Amino acid sequence: MRSHVEPERPRDQESRTLKREIDVATLWSLGGLTWRELAENVWEELAEDRILGRAAQLSFYFLLSLFPLLMIMVALLNRFGFLESALRDGLARLLDTVAPQSASTLVDDALQSIAEGIGAGGTSFGLLIALWAASSGMAAIMSALNYAYEIVETRPWWKRRLVAICLVFALMSLIVMALILIVYGTEIVTALATGLGLGGMLASALRIVEWPAAVVFVLLVFNLLYLYAPNLKHRAWHWLMPGTAIAVGLWLLASYGFKLYVENFGTYNKLYGSVGTVVVLLLWFYITGIAILIGAQVNSVIEFAAANKVRKV
Repeated sequence: MRSHVEPERPRDQESRTLKREIDVATLWSLGGLTWRELAENVWEELAEDRILGRAAQLSFYFLLSLFPLLMIMVALLNRFGFLESALRDGLARLLDTVAPQSASTLVDDALQSIAEGIGAGGTSFGLLIALWAASSGMAAIMSALNYAYEIVETRPWWKRRLVAICLVFALMSLIVMALILIVYGTEIVTALATGLGLGGMLASALRIVEWPAAVVFVLLVFNLLYLYAPNLKHRAWHWLMPGTAIAVGLWLLASYGFKLYVENFGTYNKLYGSVGTVVVLLLWFYITGIAILIGAQVNSVIEFAAANKVRKV
């Protein structure tokens, strides 16, 4: 338990709440650790917590939750009058950037089927079931992050489910905003530049930030998970934590690497036949789960080190 750098992790509830009241400067100073000490501690924790097995569990729940989540998103987009086909194209473009083509095609086909099914008369009861199923995946993330922080879940079941549902809606909102930016960003920026009399040159310059802005939405998603999914109390809001930046960076690199491998060397369709696409999607979810858990461990190590430092003062 990282005894070579820090004292043993505190187990009492008081210390658990104490370490959450940490300012952003302390977080980015790594709680007094060096980068080498941080890497050593995180590596120990990842091995001890059996991260690969927990990431596999998360990938299973991600797959079960994906299609209910898409169903709710399509229903809400239809309800508020968004051009669903255009946003679907935006989601395909977004997924094509980080996910293998077969996985993004599977998601796109599912979106089309869901849109047709809802258009044929989806029920409110069906959407409630979908919401419950989607929140089950979020509940799995909450459980995994509790384990990463070595804290016991004390929230009653209804509160856990309510937090999971709120996080699902927050996740969907951020995804939709990112899609709107990708699909309609050019028109929005051009209209603003024209209305303000700033000319086409500024509009062209602003269009460059569309994809970086989409990355910012991904950072917000990870940050929301780390702040509100675990059973943590008295935790201050931070726009960006070290574990969030590391997790998103690893996720983007690993996803792009996996995408290149599948599209150039992968033989999943030959090995698995018609289910090869599902296998690719599961593996991509597996990579996503690993990135989420690594980021959580980074934040956890830093916060425990900072808490120990506070107690020594």
